[in-house]
Parts: sequence; C-alpha cells; structure tokens
Amino acid sequence: MDRESLARRNARMAELLRRPTAKQRLRNSLLAAAARTPVIPSGGNSQRLLIIRPDHLGDVLLCTPAIQAIKRRHPQTSIHVLCGEWSAEALANYSEIDRVLTVVFPGFQRENKPLKGPWRLALETARLLRQIGYASAIIMRPDHWWGALVAYLAGIKERVGYDISNVAPFLTTAYSFERRHAVEQNMRLAGGWTDKMRPGDIQLRYPVQAADRDFIEGRLRAWNLPLDGTLICIHPGSGRVSKIWRAENWAAAADELSSRYDAAIVYTGTAAESNMRAEIIAHMKTDSAIIARATSIGQLAALYERSAAVLGPDSGAMHLAAATHTPTVALFGPADPGEFAPWGDPRRHLVVSSDIGCRPCRILDWQHDEPSFHPCVREISIKQVLEATTRALSDFAN
Repeated sequence: MDRESLARRNARMAELLRRPTAKQRLRNSLLAAAARTPVIPSGGNSQRLLIIRPDHLGDVLLCTPAIQAIKRRHPQTSIHVLCGEWSAEALANYSEIDRVLTVVFPGFQRENKPLKGPWRLALETARLLRQIGYASAIIMRPDHWWGALVAYLAGIKERVGYDISNVAPFLTTAYSFERRHAVEQNMRLAGGWTDKMRPGDIQLRYPVQAADRDFIEGRLRAWNLPLDGTLICIHPGSGRVSKIWRAENWAAAADELSSRYDAAIVYTGTAAESNMRAEIIAHMKTDSAIIARATSIGQLAALYERSAAVLGPDSGAMHLAAATHTPTVALFGPADPGEFAPWGDPRRHLVVSSDIGCRPCRILDWQHDEPSFHPCVREISIKQVLEATTRALSDFAN
C-alpha cells in the first residue's frame, strides 16, 4: 500500500474509532439521567478549590501554570488536586498545591490490576470530597465525564469544564472547546481565578529540590563523569507503541551526538522499558552510553536540568525536561504538537515529525491494528533528529 492510500485508510479508521460504541451510548444515556438527579449542595469551604486531572506525568505538568496563576492572584485559596496515584509524585514539590488526593481513575491505569467499577468508585470518591468540602472545582481534562460526575455528586457548587456532550450537563460553567495548546486550555478554564496572561508570559517550571540536585551530582561521580561535562539525555520510551522510534535509529543518533559534542549519552526510562534501552545500546558503536536507573521524578528533573538537551518521543519526560528549561527534541506521531508540544520557546523545544497525510490522527492506541500501518514516528529520519538537536544545542550554547 503506498503512503497516500495508507494515509486515507488510517484517516477513515480514525473517524470510525471516534464514533461512540453501543456501550458508550448506553453510558451516555445513564450520564444524562444522572445529571437530572437532584443533589444536595455540600456547603463547602468558600476558599477551597479542587482541580481534577486524571492523566499521567506530561498532562499533569501542563496544568501547573494555571494552578500557579490561581495561587498568585488568590494566595488565601487552598488548592487541592485530585489526580492518579501515578501523578502524585510529580505534584509533591509544588508549594502552590496545598493537598494532593489520589484515586485510580477508570481508564487511566496502565497496569492490569483489578479495579472498582466506575459508578461505585464515583460514589465513594464523591462522598470523600463532600466530607472535605469544596466551593469550586475545575475539571482540567476536556472529555472527563467521570470527574465532572464526581464533582456533581459531591455537591460542589461551582463546577467548571468544557462543553463536551457528556461533561457539560454536570457543569455550572462550560467553555466551548477550542484546539489550543494544553497549557492555554488549562489557563482558559482557570480564567475566572487568574489575571489575563499572554501565551508568551506563561511559564512552565518544575521546582527542582536541592536534595535531588545533590543526588544527581553523586550519581555523576559514580558514573565517573566530570561535573562540567556535556550530558545528552535520551528517553526513548512512551506510553504507546505508536510513539516509539526504531532502536537502531536512536543508536545511530546517539553515536553521532556523542562524537560531535564529546557528550555522555544518558538513557532514562521506566523499569518496564529496560529491554528497549538495552536493545538501543546493543546497536551503538561507541561506549558512551549510561543507563539512569530508578530515579524519582524529582531526581529525573535534576538530571535533565544538568543536561544540554533531552531527546525522545512525545511523552511526559519531554514536558519534565522543558519544565527545567532544558532544550528538547520531541518526536511526534499521532498526537498534535499544536496541543501537546513541550511548552516554551520553539527555538529551544523542537518538534520533528513525519509528513504522512493522516497525522495527527489523535488516536494514540491502535492496539487492534497492525503497527506497520502506523509509521508516522518510525519513518522520522535520523537526519531530522540530528538537525533539530544541532539547532537546539546551538541556541543552548548561545
């Protein structure tokens, strides 16, 4: 199948996948009924605000500029964040957040573990939130019907989110959804609590802690690396197979960058991605590669902060690196960089992608389709990545 035919085929399939299934239509009918059920208001604390964000590392980081903006304007407001267990660590260092609550959000758990049904869990979570008491809630994922339902059942008086069909019935303020960068989307939802800001004035920053910097300094010594040496980090993993670049390509790019900049190549990632990293290193010709094992999010941020650049596919690691003001080179496939590129100066945060006609399809999980039909990341060339890295490092040096 030629590329044009493949692109047309994938665009048709993506459109079909966006259509609600019979199960989803039934769920939406139940949600409509639930939205018509009267709920007693909780009478929550007028200075307590709940942010609901179910996603993983990258999306959670992208909501922090809005949280910081709220706190700057309303320092007396107690900001609580309801997030997944997988994201709590990322938020722990933000002084603007007064409390982090966790729940295993339905549909967001990556490990195969037994979960409570979404309806039962919604009732239990709403009961907990009602006991704490909130005056307002912002649902910071556009299509998150479950979070909107929970805020409604908890009796929270003011509920803000996007005008998505199965979300809006539970809201008191619904904004029309516009495709903007996620940082801007989150700032828009928080607009009732913040000063108006231009996109160029919105900063994404991760508060790196001194203890994490000390840990990474010790790790560099253990790796026998000079503390003033050049590090280039590669985070090759991502949550979806469709975002993964070829191991031999990463190896070739790493060899060239190591030679060109006299740099140590440090690979980061989860324990589940260890085989991926080992395969990449097996393809390398130089012996400059190091694997950073078992680092926390704070320690990973400290490592990225010391690096000349961080490379990888579209993932939370790229957003963490951008939040430390380190140049990034992100490989994008199915996701739209207009919405999810690392936030910041585009001269420091470069995106490389394929020009295949079906991207961005915004379908991240093609698990029931042959991976070879979705080459948008795999066909990115080594030359593209090297040229982008050269530009990012040039700006970094200047």
